[in-house]
Amino acid sequence: MNNNDLFEKAPISKAYFKLALPVVLSMVISLVYNMVDTYFVAQTQNTNLVAGVSLCAPIFTLMIALGDIFGIGGSSVISRLFGQKQDKEGKNVSGFCFYSAIICGILISILMLIAKDSILTLLGTNKATLPYASQYYTYMALGATLIIVSLTPSNLMRTEGLATESMLGTITGSIVNIILDPIFILYLNMGAGGAAIATIIGYFASDLVFIYLVLKKSKKLSISLKHTHITKSELISIFTIGIPASITNLMSSFAMALTNNYLVTYGNDKVAAMGIVLKINMIVLLVMIGFAFGAQPLLGYNYGSGNIKRLKEIIRFDLLVEVAFALCTSIILALFTPSFIKLFMNDSSIVQSGTVMLRCLLLSSPCVGVILVFTTLFQSEGKALPAFILSIGRQGIVLLLCMIVLANIFGYVGIICSQMIADIITAVISLILYKAYK
Repeated sequence: MNNNDLFEKAPISKAYFKLALPVVLSMVISLVYNMVDTYFVAQTQNTNLVAGVSLCAPIFTLMIALGDIFGIGGSSVISRLFGQKQDKEGKNVSGFCFYSAIICGILISILMLIAKDSILTLLGTNKATLPYASQYYTYMALGATLIIVSLTPSNLMRTEGLATESMLGTITGSIVNIILDPIFILYLNMGAGGAAIATIIGYFASDLVFIYLVLKKSKKLSISLKHTHITKSELISIFTIGIPASITNLMSSFAMALTNNYLVTYGNDKVAAMGIVLKINMIVLLVMIGFAFGAQPLLGYNYGSGNIKRLKEIIRFDLLVEVAFALCTSIILALFTPSFIKLFMNDSSIVQSGTVMLRCLLLSSPCVGVILVFTTLFQSEGKALPAFILSIGRQGIVLLLCMIVLANIFGYVGIICSQMIADIITAVISLILYKAYK
């Protein structure tokens, strides 16, 4: 079956899983890496070190967000162009996105190093966590380009049906990272800096694999400078979809920073507990993101080709998969929450706090699945306004309002329940937007 048949004629379930499962597997490997990374950091048994790395998590998310401008924005445009049989234009968009990501990464490295002290203060560091956060931050800033660039080919390759090849690039980097983590963090006693260096080297390995696969496997994409000419409308489309997609991750950084700033008044152990909880919650979240991103080229292609009947069938199947997975996985994690937290840090205070935090997040995970489906749908269709609204909702404006109100009324309990309430509200908003824009 050629790629056009996969997008146009294959049964929905077969096309969906062929595109989505490699992305899900990539996310699972990334999840393993994140778990291993947190595990080895936690094995230092230094609460301030764990908290320092956790405080810098928004920086990593910021880089992913910037990569999404060209990765998701570009894939949205390319999917629709391929659906309209405009392969040459799609190739030019791919080249433009690749080199734009490189330029963006270099600029971000420079800006992050210049504004280092101010950003670390904004992230909520204190005297105890600053040395560790500063070390982690510096290495991540130096390697920003490698992280941002990796998001472009990993997303664009799926528009051509090369989901398995995209998976190979992601897995390679994660495996390199997993191998290097214990060496740098524990054996060489490099602590937070070692964790960051391992991450950067892992992304460098991914970039090399992606470049090789695009050159050898792709027939429609390019990383050549001669394929970088795009029209004004294509440029606008990349940014009108890429920026809302980026904002989604920026809001994730904002949400982590906001939550940490509220929690730090209750002690560094609460910040450390939340850092561990967010890693565990990725078990559900990253797989759900994998399904959503895996379906995105399928949605964009059929929207671009005008096959609305098939598009609606894909949406229904996507919702079924997301919600069913969220329910099943959340139940399992909720039952064994304390045991999962103890795998990272067997501290009674952290286990007790983390158990309540994680169960609150798991309660609203089906709502997150609904949000992901409609967010990726609007991105695939090039509908910037609803995509933007959802991007600034769940972990942005809606969370901020929930945090302010609930923290003032219920204190600590209100803080840890804020994301759950924000998820429910944003899911309702996503359904309203779908009805309005379908």
